[in-house]
Amino acid sequence: MDDGMHIHPLITDSASLANLCTRLAQADFITVDTEFMRESTYYPELCLIQIADVNEAAAIDPMAPGIDLKPLLDLLTDNEDVLKVVHAGGQDIEIIYNLTGKTPHPLFDTQVAAMALGQGEQIGYSNLVDSWLGISVDKGARFTDWARRPLDARQIEYAIGDVTHLAKIFPKMLERLRKTGRGVWLDQEMERLADPANYANDPDQAWKRVRISGRKPDVLGRLKALARWRELEAQGKDLPRGRIVKDETLGDLAGHPPRRQADLAKVRGLSATWASNDIGGRLMAALESAAPLSADELPPRDDRKPGLGKDGALVADLLKLLLKIRARDIDVASRLLARSDELEALAAGVRTGLPMLEGWRFDQFGRDALDLVEGRLGFAVQGGKLTMTRTEEAA
Repeated sequence: MDDGMHIHPLITDSASLANLCTRLAQADFITVDTEFMRESTYYPELCLIQIADVNEAAAIDPMAPGIDLKPLLDLLTDNEDVLKVVHAGGQDIEIIYNLTGKTPHPLFDTQVAAMALGQGEQIGYSNLVDSWLGISVDKGARFTDWARRPLDARQIEYAIGDVTHLAKIFPKMLERLRKTGRGVWLDQEMERLADPANYANDPDQAWKRVRISGRKPDVLGRLKALARWRELEAQGKDLPRGRIVKDETLGDLAGHPPRRQADLAKVRGLSATWASNDIGGRLMAALESAAPLSADELPPRDDRKPGLGKDGALVADLLKLLLKIRARDIDVASRLLARSDELEALAAGVRTGLPMLEGWRFDQFGRDALDLVEGRLGFAVQGGKLTMTRTEEAA
């Protein structure tokens, strides 16, 4: 590494980690990344944590015998003076949440920031490094078994590179956000990312992740009870959900519930032992406890968006076109300006509770969107380019 960045050897003891965290607690910002394995467990297994400021960087081995991670976790979740910088940090944040019940705060995600700087919706880490630093990242170590010990020097060097590059990119990004005045565009997104509610796996919400056709309250009620049961089994055994029961089997059980436990042996995707074992008994108990889903819990009908008839759907399409044009003109990812369900709501006459009708989003897009649906703005083609034109003031 160049320009005076000090790279520590792999940290495997509590004293070295505590000393590092004491120094990093004085930094304006730190960059954070994790390596983990989650193929065979419910909870991601934390294998390595990398952390840096502008002066020093280290990889920490959380699997080292007797290492106390508390100073590090406190720095991440309880120190409001140090900004934590991540790239596409959802899984890193989830791991910290699983360990502490809190999320890193304050938080800055460079992938989200890139959306405001014309770098697309989900720029990958290596593209980010290439575009800001002109460095190509060695991807060879990405698919290694991070749980295996000892880690070799190349793995550790690769992992630390993630945070040292970010420590150089972040100040440049910040400067460009300041110059363009777009920092405020990101505040809401960063707060949303740091919201602990996003990382709590509530068993009562697990059914929403399972795709199933139809909206029958009794079927969905059984699905909710079964998904809750599976989530608790998976958490208790620390196994992936699919290792307990696959999604399609849950759907089958909800749609055609067996009358007795012995019938489980006939269900596709379950082995004969389910007819008599304890887990089969718990599955049946979940089915018996199921109540039909209440009207306010039922998912909305896809074919019946609020008051969106054929014309409304066309208006929503025009709004999507306007969004594309605005996003292109100001060089920002369209998802940052508005989401498609908001456009459909606006086309259906909704005028409250839409983020695009507030703050900077209103200035950049919402005002024009409103003018389009209310007849004050239209499309025109000028010199082969699609533009917006004001219509004559309504009489």
